[in-house]
Amino acid sequence: MLLLFAEKAAAVKEQAPVVVQLVNHYVGEPLHSLQMQYTYPFWTKFLGYFGTTPESVFGEYTVENAVPWYTVMFMIAVALTFVVVWVLKPRRLSVEEPGYGQLTLEAGVVAIRNLLVDNVGPHGLRYFPVVATFGILILVSNLMGLIPGFVAPTSAVSVTFALGITSFVYYNAIGIRENGLLGHLRHFAGPIVWLAPLLFVVELISNFVRPISLGVRLFGNMFSDEQVMTQISNLYSPYTNFLLPVALMFLSVFVAFMQTFIFVLLSIIYISEVSHAPHGEHQGTEEHANLSEEGGVLTLPAHT
Repeated sequence: MLLLFAEKAAAVKEQAPVVVQLVNHYVGEPLHSLQMQYTYPFWTKFLGYFGTTPESVFGEYTVENAVPWYTVMFMIAVALTFVVVWVLKPRRLSVEEPGYGQLTLEAGVVAIRNLLVDNVGPHGLRYFPVVATFGILILVSNLMGLIPGFVAPTSAVSVTFALGITSFVYYNAIGIRENGLLGHLRHFAGPIVWLAPLLFVVELISNFVRPISLGVRLFGNMFSDEQVMTQISNLYSPYTNFLLPVALMFLSVFVAFMQTFIFVLLSIIYISEVSHAPHGEHQGTEEHANLSEEGGVLTLPAHT
């Protein structure tokens, strides 16, 4: 099924964007030679065990696609992420009169911060840089499909799987760092001793399936969104090539934001399962969360 998804995605991108053609024009030939000499024999032998070939999985090996379109698009997404942050970054922080860029960044920062605090705890703010990077990079990648001449890199299964594997490695690294390897593996067994062997196997399988579910969910929604917009724009060409996609663009924007939110939220939930506040910090948090009576009025301390 996953190979079928990859083949469909490759078939849709047969006509590579102009920027991809330019990249392969300059570096395609030497990279193609390296691929045929080193990686192609490896994949031929490896995929032969599954009764398939590199061409069936990755498409035809040519100079024109030596650098895949999704690789070029993802690198552009990374560059655009830096540009977006630089443009929105306020030149002067202001509490009384914040600019639009500052308000936009603050909204994103507060949203991710609240998700971390609510699901992981106050100590979860230490994971903010990586989680926020996931958020802005995936959002920019999703929205790239709305820019003429670009394609959303998250509509390629290779990119979404890479993001899913990165999230998988990150939260497991957190679990191993905070609990030790044995402690991290022990939490898969659950609290019931006589069910531990069964739960360990089930939870271990569930854990290894997570990068696949993250990747398939993001890829499936972004790929289907592009296909729906393409089919709608070709309903009555050339009249619908521009008007209908513009009218329905808000749906694509909604899908881009929603899929970003889902990916970030699931990654935070996975972190919350393996990360626990230090004993002293946990005790201090509980004391801070207690109701305090001031002047006869009960108040809850706000998160800082």
